[in-house]
Amino acid sequence: MKRKAPNDPAAEQLAERLARAGLRPTTQRRQVYSLLLRKRDHPSAEEVFLRAKQEMPDISMATVYNCLDTLVRCGLVKQVHHDRGATRYCSNMAEHHHFYCDECGGTFDIDNDPEADHPEMTLPPGFRMRRYEIAFNGLCPQCAARKRKATVHP
Repeated sequence: MKRKAPNDPAAEQLAERLARAGLRPTTQRRQVYSLLLRKRDHPSAEEVFLRAKQEMPDISMATVYNCLDTLVRCGLVKQVHHDRGATRYCSNMAEHHHFYCDECGGTFDIDNDPEADHPEMTLPPGFRMRRYEIAFNGLCPQCAARKRKATVHP
């Protein structure tokens, strides 16, 4: 008799969203999604590939790109673009913004106040806003501490 796996909300959500799109939760899709949920550091496709390769040595870069594209199309992760850097992937689907560290290149989630109105802006005629993102730039706490230490102890 086959035992049913314990409830895993993320796996259930993945299966449901993929089924809506007429897709199956393949081992590769489950692996890539799991990696994004476990370490929420906004990895690039290459970083996802290197992590996935540790657990699935036969996975290809093309498969990782296809999995990421599928996860984005199914609304399970979103792409994050900053300046001219590599596209990064974010599994936090709650409304939020991003802070980009100018020193280490890290991308960090900044919670959005659900009570706050969106910024006052006037869109050109015919434009309809679906969502907006505010990008913050500066130094993360670790880089700011290193900078302070370097200026105190030259």
